Amino acid sequence: MSPPLDPAIWPSLRLALHIAFFMAIFFLLKQILELREMAQLRHLARPKGAFRIPLVMIAIAFGALLIYQASWQLTGMLRPQFIAFMQLHDRREFNPAHWIRRGRILDRNGEVLAYSEEIQGKVYRLYPDGPVFSPVVGYSQPRFGSTGMEAVANVHLNGGAPADLSGWGELGRQIVGGGQGPRGQDLRLTLDADLQRMAVARIGERRGAILLMDPNDGDILVLASVPSYDPNRISSDLFMSQDPSAPLLNRVTQGLYPPGSTFKIAVAAMALERGFDERIDCPADGYTTSSRYPKIRDHEYYSALEHGSRWKGHGRIDMRRALSRSSNVFFAKLGVIEGHDAFRALGERMLMNRQITLHRTPYGTYAMRTGRMPRLSDRDLYGLAQLAIGQGKLLVTPAYMGLLTAAVARQGIAVRPRLLDRDPPQGVARFMSADTANRLADMMRTVVAEGTARGIDTPDLSIAGKTGTAQNPQGASHSWFVGFAPTQRPTLAIAVLVEEGGYGSAVAAPIARDLLLAAHAKGD
Repeated sequence: MSPPLDPAIWPSLRLALHIAFFMAIFFLLKQILELREMAQLRHLARPKGAFRIPLVMIAIAFGALLIYQASWQLTGMLRPQFIAFMQLHDRREFNPAHWIRRGRILDRNGEVLAYSEEIQGKVYRLYPDGPVFSPVVGYSQPRFGSTGMEAVANVHLNGGAPADLSGWGELGRQIVGGGQGPRGQDLRLTLDADLQRMAVARIGERRGAILLMDPNDGDILVLASVPSYDPNRISSDLFMSQDPSAPLLNRVTQGLYPPGSTFKIAVAAMALERGFDERIDCPADGYTTSSRYPKIRDHEYYSALEHGSRWKGHGRIDMRRALSRSSNVFFAKLGVIEGHDAFRALGERMLMNRQITLHRTPYGTYAMRTGRMPRLSDRDLYGLAQLAIGQGKLLVTPAYMGLLTAAVARQGIAVRPRLLDRDPPQGVARFMSADTANRLADMMRTVVAEGTARGIDTPDLSIAGKTGTAQNPQGASHSWFVGFAPTQRPTLAIAVLVEEGGYGSAVAAPIARDLLLAAHAKGD
């Protein structure tokens, strides 16, 4: 027996059939015109048989088209495909497809994040926490359509997959008859509502993004993008606004930022995989590949300059010390030593230029935006040095940095982040060997114990991580922190970005520590 067709191909197949139908009609019309021209050329007064067959075929084709269209108009609400289509594309408020009571959207503990309620004869979609969960949940509104999981899981929330749900016919008959249809199926997310609220509150009035996940099974506990929009108050003004804070942007999965020093995790893994185990001289005066370019210097140099003192430099240091102190000079030199081919291989192995899907259905996809790993010419050594410290033209999403950190925590294997607890855990790729991941995890613990993130070290939880302060051409530097906990058998991995927040150790790192402590205390 041949396998059933993938439901995702039906829209394309249907479009192809429609195109073929109209092409056939145009072909028949062309044939008639050609016959008519031939008749005129031959001075035929009335070519009785020449037109008969094409005319009959056209009449049959148009009759079939009218019957097909009438079937959708008269009995469309009895078909689940039509209901799903109407919900997505027909924005009229009196559209009967919007009378369905969609299922609730719940967090991992059963707390309601979205539900439908009938008010004065109309069914409304309500969101108790307003903008807190909108980057994930999205909205479902007759006039403006749907986004987020409301769109991706549309059929499930309506009641189930059409092929498996015999009750759709009864639902359609009730809608057509003016009755109230049954409620759709609930959708349980992996989010923790309490932790999500805490993350949004910690970002406060600033702009930022936080991803907190379990590196073992990919469960996303927090996906917070601030500021966001209130799905209870969707209006045309929201889409026409030129608000620079971009509330419609999901900063976690769609925002692209220079990762700064957090990217040194990937560079360190790349070098360790290639057998690097040397010390590099890191003078106070910095490093450049050519006198045409400004020198790359360590943050201690600028700190000493601000205080009117002189810094002596790190001297010859190894990778552990360099990562702990976040030495730009060390990693810039390391990048040039490893070369362009090594970075190209890194981008491929760590999926930097590929879209990573969190959840997919035939009706939509919730995915991470593809990062931008620049393609440098072999002569561009300075661009290579900039790339090695997470600057230049390199751009990533906070979600990607969370995935990279989770891969370190899970012996080098990146597990697909998931939003639905029903989705089975799935490995995406092996970013690095288990040995490299273990060595890197140990270095990241040193960063928190005695390095740039020592301010968040706590006896209550062993945290490993990496700070980042990414230069921003539009304003102040972005504040980053990525990390995981506990360092032995990690169950939590986090990425925190605060736009124009300044030093990662001062802003992003404390937010990460507090969320890791709260999640660990809850047992998530």
